[in-house]
This record gives sequence, structure tokens and C-alpha cells, in this order.
Amino acid sequence: MKTSNNTILITGGGSGIGFEFAKLLSKDNKVIITGRSGDRLNKAAAALENVTPIVADINNQADVDNLVAKLASEFPDLNIVINNAGLAHYYKLSDEGANAHQRAGEEIQTNYLSIVRLTELLLPQLKKQEEAAFVNVSSIAAFAPGWVLPTYAVSKAALHSYSQVLRVSLEKTSNVKVFEVMPPLVDTDFSAEIGGSNGISPVQVASDLKEALAANEYEKHVGQTADFYKLFLSSPADALAAMNQSN
Repeated sequence: MKTSNNTILITGGGSGIGFEFAKLLSKDNKVIITGRSGDRLNKAAAALENVTPIVADINNQADVDNLVAKLASEFPDLNIVINNAGLAHYYKLSDEGANAHQRAGEEIQTNYLSIVRLTELLLPQLKKQEEAAFVNVSSIAAFAPGWVLPTYAVSKAALHSYSQVLRVSLEKTSNVKVFEVMPPLVDTDFSAEIGGSNGISPVQVASDLKEALAANEYEKHVGQTADFYKLFLSSPADALAAMNQSN
């Protein structure tokens, strides 16, 4: 797939991995970033070229409807959507008063259901393009959950399965491709609470995404995720133990 002269939407594009996606891709593409914080989006856009900020909460139906309408009218050539926005609650199911039901609901909504909705609403626009793609930012946790990220892992496992079935569905009926980027721990504010400073640079995640697009590598295992995936295939039990050995 081409990596230049695209029009790209990045959710959660004002910080972390999303910002690095925007920084790298805006050099050769038109980029739209969206998120809940106008200040954060405007600051990010001001630091880059070819980037347009649009404030929208992907969990808010009205915001999503307005975003989709704006994209159709002002960016009719939109051909890549990077579903990057995410939410993680760090806790343990064994904790008293963990409030797991509420936390799980918030994570499933943000990390899975909001993506299903946005994808469904933007699919007709992407089908009009000569070449198009959805990119879902998943996680190593989709293969084996860590006990300090119990329901986050579940939401990413759902996204992984959705990415697979969406890919199979679209390759039979359209020219829209489906990519999934699966990073390990990344050094961002998002993961600071669980030792993100020990993780890989978000720059590497962005670089690997671009390489995956160019090579049509539909499931990209970033960094040590590649080795972890091999372990998971050989022994799911060992992968589960490895994910939880330091927790």
C-alpha cells in the first residue's frame, strides 16, 4: 500500500503513539487528528505540518456523527483511518471494591465498540477510494492478559478478533485493507503507571506501522511482541506465565 499522498484520520492523535503517527505520516500525507482535548490537539497540530485538528470524543454519538459528516464534506479523499484512541485501567480483579464491571465497560466501549461504530460509519467513504485501509492499534495483551490490566486485555482481545474478521469480510468485497498494529509496553504517559519508561519508544511503533503499510503486513508485531507471539503459539500457558511473572 502507498505510504504517501494519503488522507489519514488518527484518533487519539494529540499525544503518545498517536502523535508519533501524525508526526511521521504528515511529512508525506494529509493528516487529521481527533481527540477530546482541544488544547492538546491544537498544540500537536501547531508543531506539525499538514495536520488538521478536530475535537471529538469517539465515545459520544453526536461527536462521532459530526466528525463523520465533517470528514465527508471537507476531506472526501479520506482513505486511511488509524483507530488509536484507547483507555486502560490498572487494577487487580482480586482487589476489594475493584469496580471491575464499570471499568470493563469503559474499556470495551473505548477500545472496541467505538471502533466498530466509527469503522461502520466511515466504511462507505473509504470504499469510494482507489486504495484504502483501517489500522487498529491493538496490544500484546490480546495474546495473553496481565493481571494488572485484566479487562484492558479483554478489550484488546476483542479488537484483535474484530480486526481479523473485518479483514476477511472486506477482502472479499472491497479494496479496503485492514491492518493491526500490536505493540508491547510503550514509553508514553498512557503507560506511565505500569512502568512505561521501561518500554519501547513510540517512534518505533510509528516506524513499524509505516513499514507494515508499505509491505502489506496486515498484523504487525512491534518489537518484542514478535518473540512473545512465537512463545504464545508454542505454549499459551508459558506466554500467560511470562506476561505475569513481574506483576
